[in-house]
This record gives sequence, structure tokens and C-alpha cells, in this order.
Amino acid sequence: MKDLTRRPTPVDFAAHLGAVTRTVGELTRDGKPARNVTLVRTYDTTPTDLWSAITDPDRLPRWFVPVSGELRLGGRFQLKENAAGTIVDCDPPRFLSTTWECGNNLSWLEISIHQEADGAALTLSHICPIDDHWRKYGPAAVGIGWDLSLLGLGLHLSRPDDDRFDEEAFAATAEGKATLVGLSESWRDAAIASGDEPTLAEQAARMTAAFYSGS
Repeated sequence: MKDLTRRPTPVDFAAHLGAVTRTVGELTRDGKPARNVTLVRTYDTTPTDLWSAITDPDRLPRWFVPVSGELRLGGRFQLKENAAGTIVDCDPPRFLSTTWECGNNLSWLEISIHQEADGAALTLSHICPIDDHWRKYGPAAVGIGWDLSLLGLGLHLSRPDDDRFDEEAFAATAEGKATLVGLSESWRDAAIASGDEPTLAEQAARMTAAFYSGS
């Protein structure tokens, strides 16, 4: 039985989110221009445990969302009330590649894991086509969602007995809103560093921050 008298340890959100490196790159996918939104973070665990956390259907709901389907090479999966996709490459515990399908929109996800001196490093790349959605919201549209997911993953790995991190509740707080604005600005800076026009990158960051914070 859960100890209802136990108070959860406060979360240092700035430290968690500051542990992530964010970049935006240019590439082509299926012969068309695309952008590679990449997050890198090292966790204090082993590659095997990190792989388990991101692929085990029993662990995924504890930091992400429930995922159903055939979680194997070539299998189809479905995130609860979210994206679906196909697993196109899988090399445990080092590499996972899937399609990412939301309605009629197709993008791609690539995750790699490697050992470092201070833990296991996870590199997550979301490859997005340059479409109207990208032009309006820029890299923060997918980047912030993964920022919050990697925060939840970090909390799961370091505090496995705690309840799942509630992204919506966090976004409704003053600290959460300020954090989302800060993340939007980080992705704005990454977009500018990749060659995007600064004014357009700023507009996209503002639109994304408003969307996530509900303002």
C-alpha cells in the first residue's frame, strides 16, 4: 500500500531540462527537405536499463503513455490518444527507428543509446517534413513535447516509486508556464543556429509557447 503520508521530493526542473542538448539540422527524407530536431541527455543508469525504460510496455506508462501493438521489428504500434507508427529498425539496446504518424502527417523517430563514463546517453531525433505546421511552429512544436517526455523519463529512472510526471498539471502552474517559454526560446536559438531567419524563428517560438501554456 502506498504511504499517503510521504511527501514527494521537490523536482529541480531547471536541472533536468538543463541536462538536455538541443540542436536542429537539415537533411532530406524521401527526396524532400526536412529538419532533424535532436535532443541528447545522459542518464545515471545502464544502456540496458534505459532501453528497457523506452521499450517495455509495462514501464512506458510510468513516464510516457501506454503503447499497444506489436513491439517488434516491422510491427505496428499505437500510443494512447496519440501517434501511431511502424518499427523500421531495432538493434537492442542501441538503436530504434520508427515512423511517427499523426492523422495524415508523417514524420520519423530515431533513438540511439550508448555508454558514457557517467551513464547511458540517449539521442532522440524527430525528423520533420518542412510543411505548413513546421513553418508556423518551428522545432519547438515537437521539441518541447520530447523535452517534457525526457524529463518524465529522468524522474522515472531516478525516482521509480513516484507517480508519473503530470505534464498538463505542470504546464498549468506559473513555474510550468515560465519553463515552457524558456524551452521555446531554447528551440528558437537552435533554429537560428541552424540557419533559420531570426524573426521567423522568434514568431514560431512565441506561437508554440502560447500553445503549450494555453495562453
